[in-house]
Amino acid sequence: MRQYCVCIATNKSNRVLYTGVTNDLRRRIYEHKYKLVKGFTSRYNIMKLVYYDMTEDVHAAINREKQIKAGSRKKKIDLIEGMNPEWRDLAQDLY
Repeated sequence: MRQYCVCIATNKSNRVLYTGVTNDLRRRIYEHKYKLVKGFTSRYNIMKLVYYDMTEDVHAAINREKQIKAGSRKKKIDLIEGMNPEWRDLAQDLY
């Protein structure tokens, strides 16, 4: 069964927040860390996973991503701090 993940990643200073959805969180974070995909994440040095939520329903994942993106920065920060109050890089837990 496939897993889908909604994630929030940030840069070293925790200033820029990126919200995305993926079916392979390890690969996606690897791509961000090594700037393998041109665009927002490489331009703003997004390389630290600070929040993620897994589901088996792709539509639920996409809807959750849209909901998070539509929310305020404060709501995103509250979501991150509810799971990860120290803002540590959760990618370490994936391996």
